[in-house]
Amino acid sequence: MKKMAFFRLTGLLIGIFIFAILQSCMQGRPSEKPPIHINPNMDKQEKYKAQEASAYFANGSVNRMPVEGTVAVNELHEDTRYYYGKDESGKFVAKSPLGYGMSALTRGQERYNIYCSPCHGKAGDGKGIVVQRGFMPPPTFHQDRLRQMPDGQIFDIISNGFRNMPSYKHQIPVEDRWKIVAYVRALQKSQNASKEDIPQEKRNQIN
Repeated sequence: MKKMAFFRLTGLLIGIFIFAILQSCMQGRPSEKPPIHINPNMDKQEKYKAQEASAYFANGSVNRMPVEGTVAVNELHEDTRYYYGKDESGKFVAKSPLGYGMSALTRGQERYNIYCSPCHGKAGDGKGIVVQRGFMPPPTFHQDRLRQMPDGQIFDIISNGFRNMPSYKHQIPVEDRWKIVAYVRALQKSQNASKEDIPQEKRNQIN
């Protein structure tokens, strides 16, 4: 009797297992029957969509202005020099607030090669790979106008774009943008350095 009960139980479990497998195979197959919603609240919930009319608010719209004086998380950009490349009067800062240290140059070179070199070229001469394929060439970094441009203005161009160049503020964080600026200055210096730019202890090694 115990053996019979065991075999019956085993057979029942196997049958349930096979039924479950067959049911899982049926999932995703085309069907003309409407889907079964155990809890339809998530599919048909009451809600307002953007720019929809509403009798609840006095102005008749669901769109709301931010509460006066509030600032979104990570949006308090009081340091205008760092976040916008401009001083309190709105003028572009002459020098990067991060300086030109070796760590900044190393990171700047990495980011420049990823985001900038396809157009501007590895040497900053405006002869990147996409230019070689017919894209309109950007100006070389080694002309006087761009060598004399404030660091803040270069940062602003990376952030907001200029002419054919799109904005990169969504792809490149603020800190990395300043490091790219530092590397652009290094590229410019490499093509326009004077003997005075070389450390005294290294000058004797130059023929």
